[in-house]
Amino acid sequence: MCSDVVVSRPHYDSRAVAQGVPEKDHLVAAPQPSSGLATAGYRSAKYTPTEWFSNYQNLLQQAGTDCHEATSLQRESRTLYQDTDASTFKTQAEGTRRLGERLQEIHYWKSELQRHIEQLLADTESLVALKMRLEKALDATEIPYAIATDNLNCRARRLGADLVRDTVEEELFKEVDLIRSVQALLKRTTAQVVSQIKLNREAKHTLEMDWSDKYQAYHFDDHSGRHSNMSSDTQHHPSSAAMQEQVSSHPSWTKFTQDNLFKAVQEEQATNSLRLLVEQVLQDTAEDLRVQCSSVDRAFSERCVELNEAKTQLNMQLKQILEQIGAQEKNIVALQQAIHNKEAPLRVAQSRLYLRSLRPNMELCRDEPQLSLEREVKQIDATLASLQQKLSKARESLSRLEESRMALEKDINCKTHSLFIEREKCMTHRKRYPTTSALSGY
Repeated sequence: MCSDVVVSRPHYDSRAVAQGVPEKDHLVAAPQPSSGLATAGYRSAKYTPTEWFSNYQNLLQQAGTDCHEATSLQRESRTLYQDTDASTFKTQAEGTRRLGERLQEIHYWKSELQRHIEQLLADTESLVALKMRLEKALDATEIPYAIATDNLNCRARRLGADLVRDTVEEELFKEVDLIRSVQALLKRTTAQVVSQIKLNREAKHTLEMDWSDKYQAYHFDDHSGRHSNMSSDTQHHPSSAAMQEQVSSHPSWTKFTQDNLFKAVQEEQATNSLRLLVEQVLQDTAEDLRVQCSSVDRAFSERCVELNEAKTQLNMQLKQILEQIGAQEKNIVALQQAIHNKEAPLRVAQSRLYLRSLRPNMELCRDEPQLSLEREVKQIDATLASLQQKLSKARESLSRLEESRMALEKDINCKTHSLFIEREKCMTHRKRYPTTSALSGY
């Protein structure tokens, strides 16, 4: 038997060690030796039967408790993961369903945006075409303006009494004023079209930005909806569940797109109204210019008829004047011849009276021959005076006829010159007047 002293060993609580509880005084008190040094080596490391029984009973009790707790924990765990599995599956299915609904909503708004983008694009293209028509119509008005001003300048070169402010000139001034008014209206309308094109492009750009954002969002949500528990491209992103700053709510998200679409609808309605206005303006201005052109042409035609009639009457009067001049010249010649023819009888009568005045004494008698000769001389003198008076009046008449002839010929030349200006210069130039389609911008 060994004589070494046996030291009592400590007793550890296994549960405390497993649970990480700091060790306390778990050492079982060593049995005190009974008495005497001779038996000290046998008693120092021994337990009593009570301690032995208490020790294994405690172990059995602790093991039973641990088994019961483990069984309860397993039952609770099984219930928990079954419930959590069902809840997680339900939550995931709900998330997938909501992602599907969100995709449908995004697709709807994206389709609306696309529809209005295409509408704005078509409206803008139609406005660009109308802008080109307005510019062409504005350019086309330069020809009528040049024609009208050239007509006024040509008619300013009329001669004499024909330089009159007649109906043609009044209509030409009306045409010039109308063309200026039309040009100002077309310029204002063009400015409105340019402004509307800018607004349409801004609205279209806003819709395109919104459509682009929704396209990306649709792609991300579609990719998210395709994720499953079997997907290999899923990862842990712990911070993704945190609330992001500056995130929009669903009402604000919907209102943002609705506001963009409302603005687009407003621009579409404004474009439609402006398009109708431009069409009406082009039609009205073209018709007004053509109506005024017809009025001017009609006034020119009437003026040419008046000039022709006046020229015809002047030519007829000139013909009569020329006939009268010829007749008067013949009359003057006849009067001169008549006066000349009276000279011989006057000489004869005067010679007879002279010779009879030489009769001597009582023979110088105023007898019947004397009285007859005196009457003859007086008659011839009176006749000569009358012929001289008629000759003077005939010459004055001839002078007046010549003046009338010159005035008629001058006026006929003026009428001929005016007709040349009206027909050859003005009316020929007005044949270049633009058509209604050209004035409408086509």
